[in-house]
Amino acid sequence: MRLSLPLLLLLGAWAIPGGLGDRAPLTATAPQLDDEEMYSAHMPTHLRCDACRAVAYQMWQNLAKAETKLHTPNFGGRRELSESVYTDVLDRSCSRNWQDYGVREVDQVKRLTGPGLSEGPEPSISVMVTGGPWPTRLSRTCLHYLGEFGEDQIYEAHQQGQGALESLLCGGPQGACSEKVSATREEL
Repeated sequence: MRLSLPLLLLLGAWAIPGGLGDRAPLTATAPQLDDEEMYSAHMPTHLRCDACRAVAYQMWQNLAKAETKLHTPNFGGRRELSESVYTDVLDRSCSRNWQDYGVREVDQVKRLTGPGLSEGPEPSISVMVTGGPWPTRLSRTCLHYLGEFGEDQIYEAHQQGQGALESLLCGGPQGACSEKVSATREEL
């Protein structure tokens, strides 16, 4: 019987003290998505705060990147984008490829995950479901905030800092991350 090198290495690791054989096996399953999560055209309510935070992060990143490309700061030492530039940057933020985002389940709670959404320690192993309806939902969420607040107000918040932009989009009494919305989510 002839074994390949990777199989021999794997078998050897289990025979060595402190190798893979001494550890509890790691297992992960894909999140079980309900009908709304799978088929709805809109972002499910319990994921709207995460979606809003993802949109705020992408807007922030794209605006900051555009500002760093400016060669001359204004009289106050800040690099300020013209209205046409920040309008274009925000429009492109919403039409970007959102494939880096998806849903995973951690401690029996489904969360949107991707750049800008890391909270606390990452689980040692998890399965993230990407693609499908998530990129379209995030793009629509982005366009919703762009229409609701407008490019001028979003750029003004960006200039005050990343927290101010997230607060504008996601905070407030009716915001996706407000206490009232969270309390309603827990009651369901």
